[in-house]
Amino acid sequence: MPLFDLPLDRLRDYTPDIAEPADFDEFWSATLKNATAQPVLGDVRPVRTGLPLLDTWDVTFSGFGGDPVRAWYTRPAGVDTPLPAVVEYVGYGRGRGLPHERLTWPAAGYAHLLMDARGQGGQYGSGGDTPDPHSGALGGPWPATRGILDPHDYYYRRLITDAVRAVDTARALPGTDGRVVATGNSQGGGVALAVAGLVPDLTALITTAPLLCDLQRAIEITDAPPYGEIVNFLAVHREAEDAVRRTLSYVDGVSFARRAVAPAHFGTGLRDNVCPPRGVFAAHNHYGAANGRPERPAREIHAYPFNHHEGGEAYQVKRQLTWLSELLHGDRTA
Repeated sequence: MPLFDLPLDRLRDYTPDIAEPADFDEFWSATLKNATAQPVLGDVRPVRTGLPLLDTWDVTFSGFGGDPVRAWYTRPAGVDTPLPAVVEYVGYGRGRGLPHERLTWPAAGYAHLLMDARGQGGQYGSGGDTPDPHSGALGGPWPATRGILDPHDYYYRRLITDAVRAVDTARALPGTDGRVVATGNSQGGGVALAVAGLVPDLTALITTAPLLCDLQRAIEITDAPPYGEIVNFLAVHREAEDAVRRTLSYVDGVSFARRAVAPAHFGTGLRDNVCPPRGVFAAHNHYGAANGRPERPAREIHAYPFNHHEGGEAYQVKRQLTWLSELLHGDRTA
């Protein structure tokens, strides 16, 4: 994919006006209030993985509508002291997979909660284990278009609520010390960014190529899925554009970013047409601007000019590990 978005010098200053609905905060406050009415932690069962250096549990917690959501909880074996928790969210089409697939964070010495994505897991990876019982609302067949005609019915309202409840779950699990870091790539990065805007005492955000950012513009400049799924829906349902755009305004990552207070680490590939870099920079540049505090939170962004949606891959992970170690421990030896 050739360079198709704004040049880097313009991206660094890109701060688009994001049209927010007047009831954005009320909408999310009411949504989360309903979700937190029930105890969060359900079932926690140890599982055997064949990895003696790590302990893993199969966790079920209460998400949107009280629906059971599955997750893997993994931490270093033989470590009795409480640890900071890294809550990770998965990419579009992926489920939580198998417990031995994502071991970077527990191998680095953190407690790690990997949340399943409701109703996903059938496109790649090793599958998912969480159904979405609310997927019958009007809209398209894909997660990005399920219930897209009304923000109350929209799929990402449910997934983002699950993600906030995953933070509550991490704090309720044994062996965590109350500090929680939200992280993810692509869809997972967009969900982590939403969590940063909705959880005022989050410890840190680590997001790469986040989906759901600068949405109104994203569906105009790329046909790559999952944005292309919204484009395809509107190509058939031409009369639905206003309703779709209204729904998207409730889940735009830039709006969540403006409300965030936690330190943040961003990354993007400048040739990424799946999650265009302008959306990532918009979230970074707006980050913390409307959180009501006198100073913006610390944040940094790393751009990879010759990379697509894969971004910096292992180079970016190394940067994330070093950044988080310094943030939590004042240590740059990670």
